[in-house]
Parts: sequence; C-alpha cells; structure tokens
Amino acid sequence: MQEMELGTPQEIEQTGIERGLLEDLALKILYLNGEVSLVGLSERMCLGLGVIEEIFSFFRKEQLCEVKGMVAGSHRIVATAQGKVRASELLSRNQYAGPAPVSLMDYGTRVRMQSVQQTQVQRADLVRAFHPLVLDEDLIYRLGTAVVSGTSIFLHGPAGTGKTSIANSLPAIYKDQVWIPYAVEVDGQIITVYDPGVHRQSEEAAPEDSDRRWVSCRRPRVIAGGELSAEMLDLQYNHVGRYYTGPLQMKANNGVLIMDDFGRQRMRPVELFSRWMTPLDRRVDFLTLPGGKKFEIPFDLFVVFATNLDPSELADEAFLRRIPNKIRTDYATPEQFIAIFRVECATRLLDCEEGVAEHLVKLITQGMKQPLSHCYARDLINQIYWAAAYLGVEPRLTRNTLEQACRNYFLPAGKS
Repeated sequence: MQEMELGTPQEIEQTGIERGLLEDLALKILYLNGEVSLVGLSERMCLGLGVIEEIFSFFRKEQLCEVKGMVAGSHRIVATAQGKVRASELLSRNQYAGPAPVSLMDYGTRVRMQSVQQTQVQRADLVRAFHPLVLDEDLIYRLGTAVVSGTSIFLHGPAGTGKTSIANSLPAIYKDQVWIPYAVEVDGQIITVYDPGVHRQSEEAAPEDSDRRWVSCRRPRVIAGGELSAEMLDLQYNHVGRYYTGPLQMKANNGVLIMDDFGRQRMRPVELFSRWMTPLDRRVDFLTLPGGKKFEIPFDLFVVFATNLDPSELADEAFLRRIPNKIRTDYATPEQFIAIFRVECATRLLDCEEGVAEHLVKLITQGMKQPLSHCYARDLINQIYWAAAYLGVEPRLTRNTLEQACRNYFLPAGKS
C-alpha cells in the first residue's frame, strides 16, 4: 500500500479546503449529534485535533457553541440557539454531515499516483484470480496483456462462454490497495465517492499518521448491466440530502468497470461511445455542476465491455481503435468441458462417476445438437439439485439424472 505524503491535517490550510466549508460542516455535525467532544468531532470529520481547535475558537467567538464540560481532557460542546438556527439553515441547503472532503487537486494527484496502469501483474496473479475457471494458456496470456495495459477490453463471444465469469474475476488479479476519498469538494459542492457497496476496505490497518479522509481499499470493481443509463455517467444529485454522488466511472477510478451484457443497456452503445470517446483516449473525464461549470477528473480505470454481440456492429472503427484489446471467448472443447464439469461437481460436493462427464458431452453435442457452452455444466447440475429437492432425496449424478436434466433444460433439437 502506498503511503500518503501528508498525514491527518492539523491546520486548516493543510486540508486544501476553504475554512468556511469546514466550519459549516462541523456545525452541522455538532447540531445533529447534540453534544460532542472536540475529540469526537475530530473523529467524525477525519481531521486532526489542531483543525478542530481552530474551528472551536471560531464557534466560541461567534457564539455558535457553548462548553458543557470536559471529558478526558477534551471540551464537550453543544450548539447554542444561534448555532442551531445557523445549522438548520445549512442543512436545508445541504445535509452532508460526514468526513471532510479532499480537494479536487489532491484527488487528481492521488488517482494518478496509484494508476491502474502502474500495477505489477504476473501470470501467477491471473492463475490465482481465475481459479477455478478452466482457461487455456493462450487466453490467459491475452487477458494478462490486456490487464497490464490498464486501458480497456472488448470481451466478446457466444452466450454462455464464460465472459461474465472472466470479467468478474479480473479485479482479483490486483493484490495492492488504493486510497479512496470519502468525498471531494468542487467549487463549494461536496461529491461523495467512497461507497461501501463498491469499495472493499483493506484488512490491513492504515498507518496511524495517514490522512483519515481517505479509505484504504482493494482496487474497485463496478458492474453496470442492463440498467445503465446516460444519467448514471454524470453526477448523481441526492434530492433528500441535497449533495452529489460521483458517477460510476469516478467510483471505479484505479480499478475495473465492467459493462456486462454490453449492447443491451438502456443507454444505446452509440451514446456511450460519444460520451467516452475522449475519456478512453485521453484518460480524463469532464463532469458538470449546476450552472454549467465543467471540471476535469481522471479517467483511470480498466473498462471491460462484455458482450455476445458482434463488436463491429456496436461501434464504428474510430471507437474500436480506442479499445486496444479485443478478446473472443469461444465454446469449450470436449476436454475443456469435461474439466469444467468436474470442477463444478467438486465445488458442489457431488460425486462424478467415471464416464458420466463423457456421456454428458455426447448428450449435448449429439443428442441435443448443441455446442459446449461453459455455463451448461453449472446449469445442468442445478437441474439435478432442483429435481432432488422436489423428490425429497439426495442429489445423485447418474446418466439418468443427466438425461432428465437435459430434457428440462434444452429445447428439442431443431426447435427455437
């Protein structure tokens, strides 16, 4: 984990944030908590006690707080009537009352320092990340090359050939941690970035002197499926809290953004390509605040477009040039499918008798006239488990149960 150059700010000037914004934030936190010690306020704002002492002096001077006593050598304070009126006015405009934000400049600097293009990736990392998927050596090599580029990839091929499984496994390749800010300040507006649903905190304890406004996390993984709309790529305004949340690509910075089942989103591919032509080329994105003010953020993410559609029908040549890695996944060979099936059986603690997997290959290819999609191993075993649950018996993998599973799962040969 890279160490921060600056520790927890001990003076307001070290935060990179305007004094007034920090004072307003502190007053809202004080008002919402009723009574809090200066140490407690320091913890909630993720700022050093020196900064809180400066804010406390301002509050006393402006008669916005009063001291109720001491606890462990720290003043306990509450908002005065005047302070409550002021806090109420502030909350009516913006209800954000979390850790202090970092500046846009500090955010950009940090993202570039921990760029996804600067990671060290080796074959062993891919083998570990893709376990227990069954992938041939050439595919692992091409995926490794794409990950090292830190740019983007078109992962395409027929349905059921493992694209989603591969895409979802890509973030596990990275072994390092990155720093994600709770929030970023832009032109007086607070934009939240850290999202517990996306960012997985590191199990390693952060250095004691690190800036607590940043969270040490594994490299992010953000997945967008059919729900993707144009609005999700711009600042999200929280109408209840009256503050902004960073868009998908901002939350995914320094990590992986997966566009799953690409081409079937609410947002048409041509709209996305028009929106991201510059970001994919120049590695920067532009967002817009109310009033039309635009600002620049890094676009430092490995973008995965996973689709079973023909990429040439989704994008023109100019856009395809900006996606330097194009990797096709194909149907499994009989040998690969047998290996996939046995791995799935082992994972599900299901005994696989000798010759059963080979029999299944014949059932699928000759009986059902279907290619060997990777997903069939999992899906057919599911059928066996469901049938056993219905009958109230233990699931058993036999030629008979496999044949029944195939009849349930596949359309009759020649039908569509």
